[in-house]
Amino acid sequence: MSWPRNAAEAVAAPRAMAVWDALWRTAREFGAALGQDDPITHRYLLLMRFTLANCIALALVGAAAGMGWMETLLTADGSIYSLAIVAVFLVGWFWSGQRVAQLSRALNEIKSSQLGRYEGTPGYLRAIEGRDAGSRAILASTLKLRLAGRIAPIRHIANSLVLLGLTGTVIGFIIALSGVHPDAASDVSAIGPMISTLIRGMSIALYTTLVGSLLNIWLMVNVRLLEGGTIKLLTATVELGERHART
Repeated sequence: MSWPRNAAEAVAAPRAMAVWDALWRTAREFGAALGQDDPITHRYLLLMRFTLANCIALALVGAAAGMGWMETLLTADGSIYSLAIVAVFLVGWFWSGQRVAQLSRALNEIKSSQLGRYEGTPGYLRAIEGRDAGSRAILASTLKLRLAGRIAPIRHIANSLVLLGLTGTVIGFIIALSGVHPDAASDVSAIGPMISTLIRGMSIALYTTLVGSLLNIWLMVNVRLLEGGTIKLLTATVELGERHART
């Protein structure tokens, strides 16, 4: 076991362990719920998949940190560009978690209504009450657009991570080439600074591209989970509405 090397690590380590313990307890609770015979426990599938996917990603980050790769990334020249990409990712990550929680609650409401256990009336059923088939189709299309609109910003953030990585690549190459002076190539004393600037620029270019690409993959996994949950919610809601309209 290695001791924290500075105050920041001493503060961050307990927080990271607390987050990991909370995620692990959540995964175990949902796993136990899914093992029960009650069909209503299947409402936790979306949240379980989200938790499992992000636990795997966090485990990979932890493994990279254990091998010293994260320290290399954070101490490299121009690490501020990589940290900016991480900050944008965190916005999308927390946003996706919020959307998953909202979808889970909506799925619970619909499935409880299907089983006759929901005391209230879902908003969509109130909206289509007394409407004809054409009006119900329009309302279903409106619901589809509204649900898709909740995911669109997260998808845009995921796509922006790649663009930010490519922007960092361009900035890195600009920095690398800015230190190259062909006229001074024959001067031995000028070669050292030129190589130093070249290495710094290439480091920025490669690290920002790597960070942007990996975080894009991570966030897109969450987007796919949200899309799958949205399709299930839309299908279940429309089916329940049509069944309710026929009764």
